[in-house]
Amino acid sequence: MGITVIKPGLLGTIQDLGRYGYGSLGINSSGAMDRYAARVANLLVGNQQHEAVMELHFPGPQLLFEQNAFISITGGNFSPTLNDEPLPLWQPLLIRKNTILHFPGLRYGARCYIAIHGGFDVDPWLGSASTNLKAGAGGFKGRKFEKGDELLSREGPLYFAGWMKDWKDVVALNWRADTTSVYRYPHEIFFTAGHEHSLLTASATKDLVSNNFIIRPFSDRMGYRLKGPLLESAGTAELVSTGVSFGTIQLLPGGELIVLMADHQTTGGYPRIGHVISAHLPRLAQLRPSEAIQFTQVDHAIAESLLFRMENDLQILEHSCTDHLNTRACKV
Repeated sequence: MGITVIKPGLLGTIQDLGRYGYGSLGINSSGAMDRYAARVANLLVGNQQHEAVMELHFPGPQLLFEQNAFISITGGNFSPTLNDEPLPLWQPLLIRKNTILHFPGLRYGARCYIAIHGGFDVDPWLGSASTNLKAGAGGFKGRKFEKGDELLSREGPLYFAGWMKDWKDVVALNWRADTTSVYRYPHEIFFTAGHEHSLLTASATKDLVSNNFIIRPFSDRMGYRLKGPLLESAGTAELVSTGVSFGTIQLLPGGELIVLMADHQTTGGYPRIGHVISAHLPRLAQLRPSEAIQFTQVDHAIAESLLFRMENDLQILEHSCTDHLNTRACKV
């Protein structure tokens, strides 16, 4: 018994923090789009940060819990309910068996994440549980969730059944993650100059940081195609196809931009005019088609300081969650 998919929703998969070391074979990293939200989800339920989670898009699925579970829901807010009772995000939740989790309304964000204590019981592919949809490998049978799928979880070290209350379907434990600093100003995206940034004309360089760019409707986990001013290139030399990464901003031949996301190709031949900083990839991942991006260029020192701050906050959260869980376990 585990979690049964009653309705699959738009796109639900199993993801972790990615599959690395196989780029030379043309296998991309995949992994969660919002890796910060995935990491926090795991920390809230006492898992390691790299543990596999569900990544869900709206419309979300309907999920039947066939056994008691200790979960958290993070990322985008799809108005989650358990048997029609609203649930909080970014907070550990005790779920009673034979209850149904539903996501009836989009409030904000593009993706939400569910972590379960002990992690999901899936077989890794090339060292990662992430779903590679193109290869049909990893995650749950290498594909998105379908009606009738049963997702099993591994047994974790905590005996959380003793924390539940007999008369309640859900119990929210009394601590939550503060994510304000990560998602504040969601449309402002910092980037550092890429190797071919100098190919932009002076006017294109100005247009890049002084205009809004709109995410086109057909954007997906591979990349965000952007609508905005067409940027002119000062050079016409052909480029050798070279490595790209999650967050690379490429200039297409017609002057449009594309930002590569989690399922990006491993190499590309378009000019790399910038790279979204790691600390802003979570907010980028939560933007939806038709939403705006305002790019701001920063230097590597700022990019590093923001990443160090985010990692430090995650470390503090990990210690805090461990202390809370250990204290509660000792009281049982």
